[in-house]
Amino acid sequence: MEHPTCILEKLKQFVVSDAPPTVYCIPDFISEDEESYLLQQVYRSPKTKWTQLSGRRLQNWGGLPHPKGMLAEKIPDWLQTYCEKISSLGTFSGKTANHVLVNEYKQGEGIMPHEDGPLYHPTVTTISLGSHTLLDFYTPVGSLEAGPPQTEENRYVFSLLVKPRSLLILQEEMYQRLLHGIQGCVQDTLTDKVLNLSASGAQAGDTLTRGTRVSLTIRHVPKVMKTKLILGRK
Repeated sequence: MEHPTCILEKLKQFVVSDAPPTVYCIPDFISEDEESYLLQQVYRSPKTKWTQLSGRRLQNWGGLPHPKGMLAEKIPDWLQTYCEKISSLGTFSGKTANHVLVNEYKQGEGIMPHEDGPLYHPTVTTISLGSHTLLDFYTPVGSLEAGPPQTEENRYVFSLLVKPRSLLILQEEMYQRLLHGIQGCVQDTLTDKVLNLSASGAQAGDTLTRGTRVSLTIRHVPKVMKTKLILGRK
């Protein structure tokens, strides 16, 4: 497999220089019209596509990733366009994204610190719609030296301000060695722990109020089943 940072030269201007390599944050990756169109498509999707979880709900497009291989399903054109656009940046080492997770976070909702895991190419890309959020990063449990009990607070490292219509790309160390999560809160007060403040046109001390945010998490699943499973076959 090619090195995952074989990424087009034009992306290098968007690297977050104060963060561990490699993280890119591209403002206004899509237009306001595209944002409105994508939100319309998300909410026009059949109710059966939604899965309700604690703290958020989601849609899964492209299939269900599985250690034995993903049984691929066709991705609708309104998402496929962005799978191809992001893949053309070299994000997935020449491969095309084949999986999209649509997450809806209403005001005050978040997600616990987690990792995306080995079922995906070691890159995660996210288009944000509707509202900003703060994406927080943590060291994994057990990675700190012996000391006080390891809490979410003392494992916290830094945050990124993720604005509407932006594209966030996490690779390598940012993908594999750190956990990421979103605090469930209504407002965010920015501190100097937010590493992309200046690039986002914000400053420490600003307070931002969240609205409903929809994220399109676009990834490549390398292991795909070539044939459909035959139920009952041994």
